[in-house]
Amino acid sequence: MTGPSTGEAPQTFPARLTKRAEFLAVRRGDKRRGRLFLLEVLDRGDEGPPRLGITVTRKVGNAVVRNRIRRRLREATRVYAARDMAPGTDYVIVGRRDILDAPFDALKDELARRFRGKALSRTVHGQ
Repeated sequence: MTGPSTGEAPQTFPARLTKRAEFLAVRRGDKRRGRLFLLEVLDRGDEGPPRLGITVTRKVGNAVVRNRIRRRLREATRVYAARDMAPGTDYVIVGRRDILDAPFDALKDELARRFRGKALSRTVHGQ
């Protein structure tokens, strides 16, 4: 956390998606695909804080590998990309194994870019 000595506002982690139904609801929204992860975005239509869910499938690896991927994503979001998240929006990050080999700076930049929506995004309906 940053404090008054640095003159910056403290970084806050967005609220979490916790229920399966919340994760499934976000699947209806935008899909922003990248080399490191898939980002699913759903505008809730309110002005509440952004919410984030992180998931990694078992195809990626065992529990140790999946947890390492989740930890890297959580930290990159907390330190850098959380300020790019829009209020009233739910985000789900589906991590890929390439996250483990990517430099942390590249991961932070990619997350921030996808959160802002500057990348090509494509909505897939019916899936």
